Amino acid sequence: MTLADQPPAAALLFQTLLAHGPLTRAEIGRRTGLSPGAVTKVATPLLTDGWISELGRSTERTQGRPATLMTVRGERARFVGVKITGDELIGALTDLTARPLATARAVLGSRDVGTVVLAVARLVDQLNAEAAPHAPGALHGIGVTISGDVDGHTGTVQYSPFLNWRRVPLAQLVQKATDLPTVIENDVRALTVAEQWFGVGVGLSSFALVTVGAGIGCGISIGGRVVSGAHGVSGEVGHLPVGGTDRVCTCGNTGCVEAVASTQAITEQARRATGDPTLTMDGAVRLAHTGNADVRAVFARAGHALGLALASVANLIGPERIIISGEGVATYDLYEDQIRTTFAARAFGAAADCDLVVRPLPFEEWARGGAAVAAQHVFAPAK
Repeated sequence: MTLADQPPAAALLFQTLLAHGPLTRAEIGRRTGLSPGAVTKVATPLLTDGWISELGRSTERTQGRPATLMTVRGERARFVGVKITGDELIGALTDLTARPLATARAVLGSRDVGTVVLAVARLVDQLNAEAAPHAPGALHGIGVTISGDVDGHTGTVQYSPFLNWRRVPLAQLVQKATDLPTVIENDVRALTVAEQWFGVGVGLSSFALVTVGAGIGCGISIGGRVVSGAHGVSGEVGHLPVGGTDRVCTCGNTGCVEAVASTQAITEQARRATGDPTLTMDGAVRLAHTGNADVRAVFARAGHALGLALASVANLIGPERIIISGEGVATYDLYEDQIRTTFAARAFGAAADCDLVVRPLPFEEWARGGAAVAAQHVFAPAK
């Protein structure tokens, strides 16, 4: 039995337990709006088939007796999440609650679509073999995450600039190669799901996740749902126009945040500032830390652009928290002051009170987000 065989109320109950459990029946009712009778009705088959279980007692009391907690049985299903970068695959095999069981990486020798799909299939097999001895069971689905314009509804990568892919039916190709249900998602939105489910977004009514690195991305969670956009595009703060530069962005426009503050943009500007065409990002960081004024100015401009982007997010959606992550936070100290100064100056009114949290996360956590997306899609689809 799967939740596809059950009424929408069962999926709602299950999704609530995934995100917030363990919970008592009364708390499930309060969170979902289901009546006590409806909670019991939809929970019974899920308990019978082992998707959820009862455990212990809560401090909450019902009719004078301690209430029983219900929780999702993590071992009942397994999923693989795979993050695709321009150079490698990062995979995580998890249980139904996104608890990691195995992780692995694989170098990509080519960005050709067929080569990448086969590499994903091999990585899934490797993870399954590694986890099998201590966590036996069948895989139930795969969640593949990738940067760019990704339409999860159709399973199509509309455009990924770092791989130079256009209109690639990635979900269909991976599913054919693995014979497993496959969903795809923008990598930043998948990481946002992870933060909503088991990170610093747990319990918040709204938050945003801004990632800094090869690109500038943003995921938005409002009312417990990650915003995907009507056409698969949302939260593209990296392509907000901030002006002040004639640099061309990967999207083809000039003046985008990403054209100023991405890793490649910072490196190219530092090369121009120093006159050294071979300067690397690591070299730019070293020069900035040793006090090179020209290179420090490059990081300051990047911080200003990022501060404008964060202020725009705060002004538009008024989140409780903005999480700053991505590989670029390793150099956050070089532009933190400028980010916070610009944010404070440009965030309107009470939006300036938004909590800014810097959170370094390895790519394995991004992959884990892919597994969480796969679990939510297969067992608790949005209605």
